[in-house]
Order: sequence, then structure tokens, then C-alpha cells
Amino acid sequence: MTTPAPEQTTDALSPVRAGLLRAAHADAEALLARAEREAAALLDQARAEARAILDGARRQGEADGSDAARDLLVGARREARSRTLAARREAYRELRREAGERVRALRGSDDYASLRARLEQRARVLLGSAAEISEHTDGGVVARAPGRRVDLSLATLADRAVDRMSGEVRSLWEP
Repeated sequence: MTTPAPEQTTDALSPVRAGLLRAAHADAEALLARAEREAAALLDQARAEARAILDGARRQGEADGSDAARDLLVGARREARSRTLAARREAYRELRREAGERVRALRGSDDYASLRARLEQRARVLLGSAAEISEHTDGGVVARAPGRRVDLSLATLADRAVDRMSGEVRSLWEP
């Protein structure tokens, strides 16, 4: 048998080679198409996950922001209430102080002797005629009887007057 010439072998294998090349191209194209589909699916899935993460983060941010705003509002209301109460306490203290000063100023007035006599009379009505009555250092009187004591000092009388009008005082800062 004779060996075919190299060009004859190449020509004889040409259809096989062409078939193999076509099959390899088809396989490569199919593989490339499948890889492109998988890449597109992965990208779509990644985009969907990213959207879900962003939506979740946005909702969480809104919730956190809402919580923070609520906390700030509660804190601001507490602070406003605290300041309001402090201002009311200060106004009430100032009212008590001024009432005390004005009542103590009576001690230097021309009517003080008459006022003191009325306070002594009131003390005797409360404790009896045997009550021991003395002048208070701030004005007014203090009376004592066995087991009992009455403070009719000017400062105490001023405090009692302010206490009795506490409802009216409260109405000064209530709408």
C-alpha cells in the first residue's frame, strides 16, 4: 500500500476538520450564550438584593429617624415642662418673699400698735386669757399656754395668706 501524499491527507481530513471546527464553534457559542445568561441572571439577582438592602436600610433609617425625632420631642417637652415649673416655683417664692416683706413693713407703720393688740386678742381667744404672749422678732406675736402654742407672727400670717390664695396664684399661669 502506498502512503498518500500530505496534500491528499489534508484534503481528506478537511471535512472532518471543518465539522470539528463547526462543532467547537457551536459549543463555544452555546457556552458563551449560557455564560451570558448566567451573568445576566446573577446581575439581576444582585440588583434585586441591592434594592432590597437599600429599601430595608431606608425603612430602618426612617424608623431610626422617627425614633430619634420622637426622643428629641419628648426631651424638648420635658425640658420645657421643667423650665415652666422652675419659673412657677420662682414666681411663687417671689410672691411669698414680697408678701413677707410687705407684712413686715407693717411693723414700722402707725397702725402697728392696733394690729398687735388685735393679734394679742386673737391669741387669747385661741389659748385663753392666761396665755403668755410675746412679741415675735419679725413682728406679730407668739402665744403659749400649757401644751399649746399659737404663732401669729407677721411672716407666718403672710405665708398663711399666700397659702390660702394658692388656687388664685395657680390661675396666673394656667390658660
